[in-house]
Amino acid sequence: MATAPRPRTTTRDPGELTRRLTAWLGARLPGAEAAGVTVPVSNGMSSETLLFEIDHPRPPVRSCVLRLAADPSAYTVFPEYDMARQYRTLKLVAERTDVPVPRVLWLEEDPGPLGAPFLVMARVAGRVPPDVMPYTYEGNWLHAASDAEREHLEAAMVGLLARLHDQVPAAEAEFLALPGPGDALRRHVTAQRAYYAWVIDGLARSPLIEAAFDRLEQLWPREPGEPVLSWGDARIGNVVHDGFEPVAVLDWEMAAPAPREVDLGWTIYLHRFFQDLTTGSGRRGLPDFLRRDRVEARYARLTGHTPRDMDFYTLYAALRHAIVMLRIAYRQVYFGEAAVPADPDTLILHHDSLRAMVQGTYWVG
Repeated sequence: MATAPRPRTTTRDPGELTRRLTAWLGARLPGAEAAGVTVPVSNGMSSETLLFEIDHPRPPVRSCVLRLAADPSAYTVFPEYDMARQYRTLKLVAERTDVPVPRVLWLEEDPGPLGAPFLVMARVAGRVPPDVMPYTYEGNWLHAASDAEREHLEAAMVGLLARLHDQVPAAEAEFLALPGPGDALRRHVTAQRAYYAWVIDGLARSPLIEAAFDRLEQLWPREPGEPVLSWGDARIGNVVHDGFEPVAVLDWEMAAPAPREVDLGWTIYLHRFFQDLTTGSGRRGLPDFLRRDRVEARYARLTGHTPRDMDFYTLYAALRHAIVMLRIAYRQVYFGEAAVPADPDTLILHHDSLRAMVQGTYWVG
């Protein structure tokens, strides 16, 4: 992870994007231009993120972020990108909660201007715990923080989840409901099965992922509870911080109605994913940060809801992450950056921890 080249994520030309964005912007703010367009080095593996400044005497805001649906020719991570859905989710969270989200300026559903739909938001200044190298490694601001500062950030993260889940009326999030029969949890898992089938279409299957789906059925909660608005990608790497205080919650493309524990499991496991990588390379990492017992206890104190069936939900998080990792690996194969090994499970970076979860040994000790 430290030495491998970053996987290719686009075939788009930055100069052409700048010209087309300026033309689109000028139609909304006559005389406006898009200046300083950049694609961040930390650009995600899914939708593309562009930063730019509006050059205009009276812009609605000066610094902007543009989220562009993935390049269809770049072997996309997800089968579809519904920018209108993300736009509506951001508006709902902004209007119904005190969870900080970026101000949405424009939604463009016509793929003509930039080749795909997009939305434009005000850019929020701050810092984000890095993914590459992971914040659990030395050399970044979160690793260098004091225990008290990390404790504050952890408490703030759990507080974001508690407020999101408590403050959004469930009925107002129904536009995010996933298709199919059954309750919200069953629909959520069914959607993941469909996603996995799409990822492996014409390619090698993953016995480990399929064993994880089987194990989920064995651990299925008796009482999943009422669904809430689940952020979907609930991790500290999707939060902009001013110091150690959250000022913007990002990346809502996986939002859907789901039990509270879906977000909690994702938060806990995505940290463990980085922590496992770190200890696997012989480093200590941050073993006392975002510990499962502390996250669960803090959430219970804030909401009155004691998290249940967390072995199921952390396994589900690891499984969901494995499907994404497999898709990204197959994209590297597509672009000639990697080859499919004899055992396709080894394409999943965290295959050892996922296997331990399937076997019921991961959280032991």
